[in-house]
Amino acid sequence: MAQRTSTIARIWRGRTLPDKADAYEGYNYEMGIKPLIEKALGVQTFREDTPTHSEFVTISYWQSVEAMAAFTGGDPKSIHHLDRDKEFLIELPKGVQVLQIRSSHGRVEGT
Repeated sequence: MAQRTSTIARIWRGRTLPDKADAYEGYNYEMGIKPLIEKALGVQTFREDTPTHSEFVTISYWQSVEAMAAFTGGDPKSIHHLDRDKEFLIELPKGVQVLQIRSSHGRVEGT
């Protein structure tokens, strides 16, 4: 069996107010991250809390742009907003960043 190797990283960012951060983190995990885990080669989530906002970053790893496009339903940079994103997020992200992985060192779970 061939090893599945990540070649593409898809990076999503969203910000919420600090008093909504814990609720959004749980909601985002249940509604956004769990389905992503089933399709991507790996997923990492990050959170940075500041006095004015909490920023969430999700990085998913894909074998190819085509595999990522199959998940998004076409354009790999398109975003499928969750039903309650408008309630939680300060502004709705307009796109994601798609990067080609050029090198990877160490042991990172999911890649």
